[in-house]
Amino acid sequence: MLDERKLAVLRAIVEDYVHTEEPVGSKALVDRHHLGVSSATVRNDMAALEDEGYIAQPHTSAGRIPTDKGYRLFVDRLSTIKPMSGAERRAISTFLEGAVDLDDVVNRTVRLLSQLTRQVAVVQYPTLSRSTVRHVELVLLSTTRLLIVLITSTGRVEQRVVDVGKAPEDALLGDVRARLNAAVMGARLAEVQSLVVDLPEAFAPDDQPIVASIVSAFLETLVERPEERIAVSGTANLIPLGHEFHSSIRPVLEALEEHVVLLRLLGESTAPSRLTVRIGHENPYAELAAASVVATGYGPGDETLAHLGVVGPTRMDYPGTMGAVRAVARYVSQILAEE
Repeated sequence: MLDERKLAVLRAIVEDYVHTEEPVGSKALVDRHHLGVSSATVRNDMAALEDEGYIAQPHTSAGRIPTDKGYRLFVDRLSTIKPMSGAERRAISTFLEGAVDLDDVVNRTVRLLSQLTRQVAVVQYPTLSRSTVRHVELVLLSTTRLLIVLITSTGRVEQRVVDVGKAPEDALLGDVRARLNAAVMGARLAEVQSLVVDLPEAFAPDDQPIVASIVSAFLETLVERPEERIAVSGTANLIPLGHEFHSSIRPVLEALEEHVVLLRLLGESTAPSRLTVRIGHENPYAELAAASVVATGYGPGDETLAHLGVVGPTRMDYPGTMGAVRAVARYVSQILAEE
């Protein structure tokens, strides 16, 4: 266990290296930080930190840089996460509250997060399986074609067009609409099939084929579309930082194109208001061994509907990045709670 003085030296090294991108020497630490000890003592502390694997010397005669282990201890010992300023909070609130639907919320969120952190931002769409039904609408498009619209508790809108074979009467459509909503409103989507599978039997035999076609198409709206589950923004932010990744940035960019990779990076169990930080080799993919991920869940109350976060080099402003991720997640959660 490091004593407080060595922890202070490590914090100073991390902060200086993140700010300057230059290896940090003992003289610079004494000049820039009020450590209250001599250069010789700082050198001894740096030697101890290097022996324990918290810092490393990139080449002879250079200063020291943090290792993954050093960044991990720095993050674990953070006493505060950098708060958003009043102006930043107002800007976040105004920008996100202007969204018109779930797609707009996700797209605004991912753009905002990449701009705030100057990293790659990743936002997962709320999964259908965790949503509840808010409303089902049936719209007659032509004599025999219907548009089925499902609106979920997360603001997600799913649509299907179905040809029911013959022209349904207005009274029948109204009855089907009313019975569907009565059966599924407020139910989790995973429960919906069992609630409507017998619905056609409640209608006259001549009407059952039409109702069965509507129910079948309605159930198709519940099928998750994986390609819509992730939004990414700010990949270009990594280009100027390519030299910070091992050998080449290409494997990093290729990994970020894989939605399965991104979903795993965001994590599966992160609760709202709780941040997860994976540093360097803690990431499950070798291509991202020089990257860090800051992620959290979002959703109304204590319910996690999905996750969001950022990916960047290990040399990132952890207090600022963590503060931005947490703040944006809270605002998105508030918007979903108000829907």
